[in-house]
Amino acid sequence: MENKSLRGLVVCRNFLQDPVIKALLAVQEQGDNPFGKHEAAAVLLERAEQLGLSGNILRRYFLYLLGEGDTVAAEAIERSGKAGTGMTKALLLDMTLLWPYLQKAASDFLGVDFLDNYEPAVPKVYGYAQTLETALMAASTPEEATKVLLHHYAVYGRGKLAQFMAFRIGEDGDLVGIENFPHLAWDDLIGYAAQKEKLLANTTAFLADRAANNVLLTGSRGTGKSTAVKALVCRYHEQGLRLIQVQRGQLHNLQQLMEKLGDIGSKKFILFLDDLSFDENEKEYKYLKSAIDGGVTPQPKNVLIYATSNRRHLLKETWHDRNDELDEVYRDDSTNESISLSDRFGLILHYSAPTQDEYLQIIAHELKKAGITLDPEELRVEGVRWEMEHSGRNGRIAQQFVKWYLGNRKA
Repeated sequence: MENKSLRGLVVCRNFLQDPVIKALLAVQEQGDNPFGKHEAAAVLLERAEQLGLSGNILRRYFLYLLGEGDTVAAEAIERSGKAGTGMTKALLLDMTLLWPYLQKAASDFLGVDFLDNYEPAVPKVYGYAQTLETALMAASTPEEATKVLLHHYAVYGRGKLAQFMAFRIGEDGDLVGIENFPHLAWDDLIGYAAQKEKLLANTTAFLADRAANNVLLTGSRGTGKSTAVKALVCRYHEQGLRLIQVQRGQLHNLQQLMEKLGDIGSKKFILFLDDLSFDENEKEYKYLKSAIDGGVTPQPKNVLIYATSNRRHLLKETWHDRNDELDEVYRDDSTNESISLSDRFGLILHYSAPTQDEYLQIIAHELKKAGITLDPEELRVEGVRWEMEHSGRNGRIAQQFVKWYLGNRKA
């Protein structure tokens, strides 16, 4: 296939501002000029080291650009969740131009073979680029590659939305991807079958664009409330679900964040408020009340709030609030205010402390994953002793026992 000029890019027009693409254009337009090829190789080498690209780095670089998604197609899909037929035809023109760079070695274009199987000083893995490369390498024509790329943008997104499944809010209000987010398997959550069933049903309804509720997971400490929420994003990441952790001090920007996320139609977002509670003099809870159900701007359909708390009502309630000597009207006002926030969560799941059998089941399950099966009596004796030496019985204490046992087990 003839290598046509990259200046013909339409959907990927922004690529023309990239330093590597500029160098490749110079090679195309200068003809068989070894100095131009060496200059382009130098620019590509510099970017490979900056990005930690390895292997056939010219192909990897194009995959990186496509994965980052600074394209009209990726932007359109991010807004609406799909691409029209016109966009598909336009992207096919671009993929026809890019196809040779995805198929050939770097030396075929630049005349130097050290870029064909390059190893940088610090290799870096881009998960979304790897996924895209696997799919594109299975394509045999530019037409198939076009379908693959559009599907990739619809499922994984672009840039950091494709690279990360969980985020926090930076000081500037932008999303910051969480590196090395733990992969938590849903089946590793032991016990609480009824709670898990309701949480799963609510989340699957949300992903299917059906009616779904904001969720409050409340109850005893260390019972896996936060773990359950995190496990959801691991389970449904490839269906477009993303997790965003919001700190209590960031609640004043919650409405603006929800409006921004509402414009990303291709993704579903869970705003995760972990270990949430408020003292009587704190006013941040009013921002949360307004954002959920009370502000002028409605909650976007692609955003839910999942919160965990050890308090059922989230707001601290004192005995003074319950004093029967207070005027009845004002006592009711105080009571209504204390429960008004939790009432805005349509689904409230209560997690009580596990029974001893459930506690031991968690230990047995985690040890089995490590290839260890304890005699039931030994498990009971060791597990109960650990429980009595610590602050009670819950999933967190069970996990701590497993770490201790594995760390002190003789080889």
